[in-house]
Amino acid sequence: MILYPAIDLKDGQCVRLLRGEMDKATVFGDDPAAQARAFQEAGCEWLHLVDLNGAFAGTPVNAAAVEAILAATDIPAQLGGGIRDMATIETWLDRGLARVILGTVAVENPGLVRAAARAFPGRVAVGIDARGGRVATKGWAEVTDVDATELARSFEDAGVAAIIYTDIERDGAMQGPNIAATAALARAVTIPVIASGGVSSLDDLIALRDCGAPLAGAISGRALYDGALDLKAALAALAG
Repeated sequence: MILYPAIDLKDGQCVRLLRGEMDKATVFGDDPAAQARAFQEAGCEWLHLVDLNGAFAGTPVNAAAVEAILAATDIPAQLGGGIRDMATIETWLDRGLARVILGTVAVENPGLVRAAARAFPGRVAVGIDARGGRVATKGWAEVTDVDATELARSFEDAGVAAIIYTDIERDGAMQGPNIAATAALARAVTIPVIASGGVSSLDDLIALRDCGAPLAGAISGRALYDGALDLKAALAALAG
């Protein structure tokens, strides 16, 4: 299971939100590239990037910060937030991203997800963010009637590289991940599932690792910045 350290970008800074609320942002640094480099030097295999402004705006906003991260590191990075058309997908992949994450369009335009996955095999992931099992879109501002598991199943034959599943109520709250819901989703599909939201300790990571479902990875943000999760210990536990 791979640990994906999260770099959430708001106004060019590294921040963490509480349950996805933009007015509850804590700034952890003003040099995202330096933070990314530190994660790489610590031994991380991947980076998880989120353009928070872009998620609300529907178009990339923190492009300069993302490009600086890509220039400063040579490990693969995945990016979500504001990627809602083929031109943007192509642009980001051409600029060196290993993978784009499509969230809102997975609900509103699933045909685009399928087309992108065909055009860029292994480089398109679906972000499924849920409150109470229902998918939220547009930077989590709108909760739909779409069931998270059914949405995941609908992409079984699309060739997507991964599903990033986030329990919004746990995100940034340091209360632990929703292991039962994440494991249930991972068992319901053959697509690799990456857990996100609430990973706040080494125990949380180990619980995900040992949950019995085939999880491909876990994302952690605030806990790494706060020091509640020791990065070296986390990487060692997952490697072992």
